[in-house]
Amino acid sequence: MKRVFGKKMADGPPAPTLDQASAGVGGRVESMDAKIASLEKELKGYKDKLKTTKSPAAKKQLQKRAMEVLKRKRMYEGQRDQLAGQQFNIDQAAFGVESAKASVSTVKAMQAASKELRHTIKKELNVDAVEDMTDDMAELFEDFDEINEALGRNFATPEDIDEADLEAELDMLEDEFEEEQDLAEETPSYLQEPALPSLPTGAVGKNSSAAKVDEHGLPMITPNI
Repeated sequence: MKRVFGKKMADGPPAPTLDQASAGVGGRVESMDAKIASLEKELKGYKDKLKTTKSPAAKKQLQKRAMEVLKRKRMYEGQRDQLAGQQFNIDQAAFGVESAKASVSTVKAMQAASKELRHTIKKELNVDAVEDMTDDMAELFEDFDEINEALGRNFATPEDIDEADLEAELDMLEDEFEEEQDLAEETPSYLQEPALPSLPTGAVGKNSSAAKVDEHGLPMITPNI
């Protein structure tokens, strides 16, 4: 049977990954860049020689060699550009694969979350029970507000005050304020100057009894006989 149908072909090596392929192409691009840089250096050398060479024959020979180097440089540049395009496509493919994997993971996570949420709502939550609970809470808060309003009521405050009473009270307060302001502007008693008696205007020692005085103006004491 093996002679008729031949042997089964052996499986080849596994296909490289996109990262491996990108790395391989990138290495070749770097190799091309190195060759192009070497040729550019060689061209610069020919250019310097052409400036200093005076012989027409030698110049022509240098130009011929420079032309061959330029052709190789252009060939390597074309190959490098092709390899760079291949590497770009490989990187784009790798990005697409990673994006697809991320999308798959996201969809699976959302599916699991949706399943868990549906189970939680159906098994552990009841919409009618939640609505009843919220209604009960609203009623309790209304009752609580009424209780607070009743407790905060002031029983000693009169409620039969009209606008006339208010105006009279304000007028009285205004009069009291003016009186207090007038008292504040008066000079305190301890800062006022005391009332002193007026100075005598008549001569010292002269009075109705015509008392006798000595040579110093002092009253003389009359001895009792």
